[in-house]
Amino acid sequence: MDLFTIMCVRDRTESVRWYEIFFGRPPDRTVGLESLWQVGENAWIVVDDREVRAKRVGGAMVTLSVTDLDITLARLTAHDIPHGLLETYGNGVRHVEVLDPDGNSLSLAEPPAAPNYARE
Repeated sequence: MDLFTIMCVRDRTESVRWYEIFFGRPPDRTVGLESLWQVGENAWIVVDDREVRAKRVGGAMVTLSVTDLDITLARLTAHDIPHGLLETYGNGVRHVEVLDPDGNSLSLAEPPAAPNYARE
């Protein structure tokens, strides 16, 4: 099974520049008018500004598990991309929310180093 999460945006050109900074690389694929970043073996984030998506702009919420949260936040800060308050949950997971220019939420969650952390 593959997962395609659509990030509905107002301006694809502007959003692609933002997502290139967020992911630290250009899109892995461009299919028609969609730009795609592969975020897992079978998981993709898709940036789409077609009129058919207009009513959904800014409504996406995604959480991505990362192993380099501090490095990612430093890169975003260096490019003037703000993020929410960094939280640490009781199980040790560090979590922060980042909003794209249209208000789509991309949360970053970094589990603690121990592989068997308790999920809450």
